[in-house]
Amino acid sequence: MEWTYHRILNERYKVTPLRTLLKENWWLTKKQIHFLRINHNVLVNGNYVPINNLVRPGDRIELKFDSQTIDTPIPPFLADDSVKLDIIFEMNDFLVVNKPAGYKTHSNQPGELNSIMNFLTSYLDPVIPYNVHRLDQATSGALLVAKNPVVLPILNQQISKKIIKRSYLALVEGGLTQTSGTIDFPIGIDPKDQRKRKIGGPHSLSAITHYQVLSSTNNRSLVQLDLETGRTHQIRLHLAAIGHPIIGDPLYSNIKSEHMLLHSWKIKVPIPFTLDCIQLSAGLPQYFKSHIK
Repeated sequence: MEWTYHRILNERYKVTPLRTLLKENWWLTKKQIHFLRINHNVLVNGNYVPINNLVRPGDRIELKFDSQTIDTPIPPFLADDSVKLDIIFEMNDFLVVNKPAGYKTHSNQPGELNSIMNFLTSYLDPVIPYNVHRLDQATSGALLVAKNPVVLPILNQQISKKIIKRSYLALVEGGLTQTSGTIDFPIGIDPKDQRKRKIGGPHSLSAITHYQVLSSTNNRSLVQLDLETGRTHQIRLHLAAIGHPIIGDPLYSNIKSEHMLLHSWKIKVPIPFTLDCIQLSAGLPQYFKSHIK
């Protein structure tokens, strides 16, 4: 199978080496650039040129990827058409779905169904979805999914380097004393409970969360959260650690609720092989709205 991209560089591009265009503007990985180069599958104005040659506005760039140069395994997700998803945005390379709470992002066992990736496998057939990041089962909101193995490593790299921006909303217990701030507690495993994480636990890694209080009523606060790192349960654990756990969090809060009130609210994604970005928002579930009226 082949994936070919044709782009004409517009006036927003600066004159740079071709390598810089691919690596710094379009976020291709070293491996992708290597295979494009050795197979002469990157053309400028119809011709192969050395990777350090300059490219400039008006140049036509052609990139060709094939299955021989992409070793991403096909995801083992079975098709499941039992749930119709709310697709916020879709293009040839990726989509963003408004994930409902209560479903896993992806199945974990052979033959397992009833996850977002199972539903998308059915929806996109014969196109194959690739998991870029995940949301906890109890978390709702914007979830980014690649639609081919070419853009998967590009999106993964942009996620890890925080080029892709994500903001969350959470309804937490109590009123925060500061209207904004940063939580900087390392997160490790919890040796007493494999489901949980622990501040300063074994094998801790740096974890940084920025927050802003949007409103406070009835001893509850609506908080916007932006991540500088992406550790498992980071938002949930950080808010609990400062005494304001998310309402309904089954692991870190004592206040019970039918749903955990954490929502992936906004996402900003670069459009592959362009200088453009798209910013999207995922509408709040009705149960979340009812708690903040």
